Amino acid sequence: MKMFPPRLKTWLLLAALASAPAQAVQLVVWDPQLQTKLGYGEVSGGKLTLQLVPDYSGPVVALFSRDDTEKNSYSGLLPRYSGQLRGGTLTLEDGGSVLSLGKFLVAFKLTPSLQNPVKTFSLPGLKPPSEKGAPAKLPPLPGNSSPPGNPSPPGNPSPPGNPSPPGK
Repeated sequence: MKMFPPRLKTWLLLAALASAPAQAVQLVVWDPQLQTKLGYGEVSGGKLTLQLVPDYSGPVVALFSRDDTEKNSYSGLLPRYSGQLRGGTLTLEDGGSVLSLGKFLVAFKLTPSLQNPVKTFSLPGLKPPSEKGAPAKLPPLPGNSSPPGNPSPPGNPSPPGNPSPPGK
């Protein structure tokens, strides 16, 4: 069996990598003020794999980005689109028309692949926060009777703000 010379192997590898499309296109979905990310996706193999927040309902801004290898690909794809996100379904406005994500992507020979967002879960022994978004309250440390937010220094049982005068 005849072996390829090392330079030929390197050249064949580089030629194979150069001929494969990079597919470096990303989509990020934001609220209109661009403060909260509501979705993220990447193109791979003709498929846009996308995760969207399921419980948001309202207007969004969809930002597409391409790296230098994709600047000439997906002709007509603008960097910014307005749209709506309702119950995990994204629609985009294109030239005065409102299109579902699937119909929008057909023009670029892409298909959407929606993934479920990461579900939150709790571990045994952990209690969920009492209010949505509020941090869970921790029990007091052993040997410390003051609440977690108002620790007393050792040897000084008076609460903060009412220090005992020294020597009393």
